[in-house]
Amino acid sequence: MAGTVYISQVRQDSPGRDDRSNWSLNQEWVDITNSTRRAVSLDGWTLADEDGHAFTFRHVRLDGRATVRLHTGVGRDSRRDLVQGRRPYVWNDVHDTATLRNDRDRFVDDVSWGRDRGHCR
Repeated sequence: MAGTVYISQVRQDSPGRDDRSNWSLNQEWVDITNSTRRAVSLDGWTLADEDGHAFTFRHVRLDGRATVRLHTGVGRDSRRDLVQGRRPYVWNDVHDTATLRNDRDRFVDDVSWGRDRGHCR
């Protein structure tokens, strides 16, 4: 069962050829959802992969019953879309784990895929 804030969906493999274009990088993303009615500050929260690549949320308020999509590439942040500003891909297409931690470094949620791990949500 998902908590109040959780990883609701992952697209670890961008469609088409992995050509490292910004378009392709931004087609790799993770959705973070707030299932409550109250807004939650994600300031200081992190999202990391198995290799330790981590993104720290800064000045992000996730409204109640809302989802924010975190893209890998470069671009402009909006209320519904954030960018990590990376040039290499983050998520391993074959197997990986996305782990969400709060501003106190406490585990919030994770999603794994690949070898004996089931499938993404």
